[in-house]
Amino acid sequence: MVREFLRAPYKITNKKNRQIYIFDIDGKNIDKKVVDEFGEEWLKFTNHDDDLVEKGGKEYFDILSEEMVNKTTYALDIGCGTERWTKYLTSKTGFIEAVDPSQAIFAADKLLGDIKNVRLSQASIETLPFADETFDFVMSIGVLHHIPDTRKALNDCVKKVKKGGYFFVYLYYNLESRGPFYTALFKISDLIRRIVSRLPGKLKHFVCDLLAIVFYMPFVWAGRLCKFLGFNNLAKRMPLHGYQNRSFFMIRNDTLDRFGTRLEQRFSKEQIIEMMTSTGLTDIIVSPGIPLYHAVGKKI
Repeated sequence: MVREFLRAPYKITNKKNRQIYIFDIDGKNIDKKVVDEFGEEWLKFTNHDDDLVEKGGKEYFDILSEEMVNKTTYALDIGCGTERWTKYLTSKTGFIEAVDPSQAIFAADKLLGDIKNVRLSQASIETLPFADETFDFVMSIGVLHHIPDTRKALNDCVKKVKKGGYFFVYLYYNLESRGPFYTALFKISDLIRRIVSRLPGKLKHFVCDLLAIVFYMPFVWAGRLCKFLGFNNLAKRMPLHGYQNRSFFMIRNDTLDRFGTRLEQRFSKEQIIEMMTSTGLTDIIVSPGIPLYHAVGKKI
């Protein structure tokens, strides 16, 4: 099942549980400053316990079937970070190639522990060391909206899927149907992001932790109170309702992810479907659940 690399890595690093294969990350469609920032972020948030991974995985992969992912599946995770979602799928796939351009790849070894059916590589989308049409299943979760040309990056990812295989993606949505209140709230938060993302590292981390407390948690607490009082429909309409069942650790992580990056793009459901269709994907399913939007399509 496991294929040889197209080219040899220029370096191999030995970690506690496995080797990590290092390739160039140079390319035209990459912002190295953004890559470095995400590397810092994921090196800070490495303690993802199994319960958090299991709960998050069920939300992200609610639209996958056994036909798409099973014990015979050779999978590729592009932009894997510290391997939360790779870890979730290791028990459901045959083998996973996990790739990230940032320093987070070196923290992934800790989270994966002694899991055997995964190989770690440091590379970018443009330097992936695999032939086209190699994989049964390719995924990129929360990554492509942080790349200068999202459309091109998505197309490059789909090239690695074999015919009859599947591509899964999560892209930020543009709050297209949430009304003027949410639109105004997003514009305020986006202005904050543009300022916070340019702060020095330690100050940025402190400010993001503060934002998690003063910006996220009031909505989360209000939603939890509504649920406690039996007003479940009202809780679902609250801003940031997807965090009502999440730990403060994950909220801090996502706050840094949201406000700590200088490059972020958002898309409508129709734009995501159009981009996926343009790559040759069919039978596209966009989940109605959080996080919005995650989708899967079949390559013909």
